[in-house]
Amino acid sequence: MARPTRTGKARTARARTAYGWGTALLAVSLLAALPAPAARAAGEPALSIVGNRTQPVFSRADAVHQQVDVETEVDSDGDGRRDTVRMRILRPRETDAGLKVATIVEASPYWAGGNDVRYHDVDVDVDGLPAGGRPARGERVPGLVAPYEERGAAGLTAASVPWPGYTDNYFLPRGYAVAQVDSLGTGGSTGCPTSGGRNETLGAKAAVDWLNGRARGWDPEGRPVGAAWSTGDTAMMGISYNGTLPTAVATTGVEGLKAIVPISGISSWYDYYRAGGGVVAPGGYQGEDADVLAEYVHTRADREVCRPVIDRLTREQDRVTGDFTGFWRERDYLRDAGRIKAGVFLVHGGNDWNVRTGHFGQLWEALKKHGVPRKLWLHQAGHVNPMPLRMEEWLDQLHLWFDHWLYGLDNGALAEPPVEVEQSDFSWRRQSDWPARGTRDVRLWLNEGGLAPLPGKPVRQTATDRGRTVPAEHLVADPGTTRPDRLAYTTGPLPADLRVNGVPELSVRASLDGSSPYVTALLVDYGTGTRATAGTVTDTSRQVCYGEGVPGDTGCAYRTRHRTETADFKIVSRGWLDIRNRHSIERQSRVVEGREYRLRWAMQPQDYVFEKGHRLGVVLISTDHDHTLRHPAGTELAVRAGVSSVTLPVAG
Repeated sequence: MARPTRTGKARTARARTAYGWGTALLAVSLLAALPAPAARAAGEPALSIVGNRTQPVFSRADAVHQQVDVETEVDSDGDGRRDTVRMRILRPRETDAGLKVATIVEASPYWAGGNDVRYHDVDVDVDGLPAGGRPARGERVPGLVAPYEERGAAGLTAASVPWPGYTDNYFLPRGYAVAQVDSLGTGGSTGCPTSGGRNETLGAKAAVDWLNGRARGWDPEGRPVGAAWSTGDTAMMGISYNGTLPTAVATTGVEGLKAIVPISGISSWYDYYRAGGGVVAPGGYQGEDADVLAEYVHTRADREVCRPVIDRLTREQDRVTGDFTGFWRERDYLRDAGRIKAGVFLVHGGNDWNVRTGHFGQLWEALKKHGVPRKLWLHQAGHVNPMPLRMEEWLDQLHLWFDHWLYGLDNGALAEPPVEVEQSDFSWRRQSDWPARGTRDVRLWLNEGGLAPLPGKPVRQTATDRGRTVPAEHLVADPGTTRPDRLAYTTGPLPADLRVNGVPELSVRASLDGSSPYVTALLVDYGTGTRATAGTVTDTSRQVCYGEGVPGDTGCAYRTRHRTETADFKIVSRGWLDIRNRHSIERQSRVVEGREYRLRWAMQPQDYVFEKGHRLGVVLISTDHDHTLRHPAGTELAVRAGVSSVTLPVAG
């Protein structure tokens, strides 16, 4: 989850249809349910629509700035009053003269910055919470957002309010309002942060309700205020936590939420802080958990009122077993994916080890299962904003998406193949689905002599765990060298490029003898090459101006390009299993040390090309230094080669 990093009326629900891109039946069904532009009296302000696109005819500088405290359905701080969320809005000046517009909302716990926090100790022979790594105060969330500075509210003009991101410069002139919402327990909101709890979902949902006349709101002077200027039709978007809340709200089925754009968002918080029954940290945040994140974003006034709530997070998150409990079930949005009525434009990075790729993969499958209209961009970077990577194309497609779902324009937003995947050469491939149609499962056996299409002689092989002190990147190097601290299996040089797209799966006969319950699998590309990393590089040679600027906010941005690295190998995917949870992530089973068990688990989904001449490898270890809890070194991992395998989804 990107943090400031170390570094009135309800609309009628549109008809649900079977999903089938490009079919006439789907197009008719969807268009029949989309909002139609209202007829207007002569002289009333109106959108300008040319070529089925909204045009930039409204002034960003002359826009109205508005602040509203919106009442929610919950009282998460237990003070006897319903929580409120603070909402800041920019809207075209013409909305005061009768123009009704749709709204693009970005809800976030980060608008007010964050606190110094302590991380949990991950060396598990040490108890308690000693001082851990601390993110520096004032660091910012990458991408769309930056901490918002409160400057009062009443009477401000848009020209005096710099607005983080680009939605105000680009979309407001085209006839959209844009809004920020402080998530519960943060900034100007009341209530308490709970790292994905139900109260946070209902807090952000309240903004959609207010825009549709279903929730009460008050201006800074305490006077009731409504949204007479709003059509009620709303989109939500954002990156990371800000990209998680749109999915959360959409799963409530709230009327009026027509489109969401989750960028590097969480689809299940269990899969953010846990994996395979074990405690597994997001990349770059070893020792973080739900309570640490809540403490970080807890920036509301009178913070002591939430102390019992955050203490309860610490108790209920369970860093001992790592099991999937009611605590995590509450934070699993996949179970309610069938309630989503919004068009979903998913964006994720193949090198994102913060919000791992499993989040987009499982949400995409859930949307497919329930026939939810959807679109996917899968790029080569990590936990980043896609806009400067592909600026013109991003703004063009986002514009089409919002115009279609919020203004009912028949603009071809659903006509193109719904999936775009960035290739290793940074070109883009369009396809009809993900994984790509024609993908087949290829099973390779972990044999004593390497990976092979046929099983070999059963042989017991062992490795001694050193992950407490040695990162996985060191353990996978030099696969041809016999080492006592890992088991490495590779193919020979590949005769042609091999595209893996989907979820690699392991079936391993293995035992553990020692203190670590983890088995970690690493999918590795062996071969010297220049590959994309998680980072990007800003090209400062020229700014691109994409929208109307105001003082302090130019409406321009620099492009970014991928940061690359030339290396002998790359870890392409990872997967973790707590052997005590080999039967179920919900409960542990007894383990006899040294006894072999059949273990089955999945790696993170990927779309990756292993180049001709490279070797594909699978490396097995126990402790993953940067992700799992770190038990004392010395656990023996024994694997029965010849009866263990990996199954790869290979594009034809």
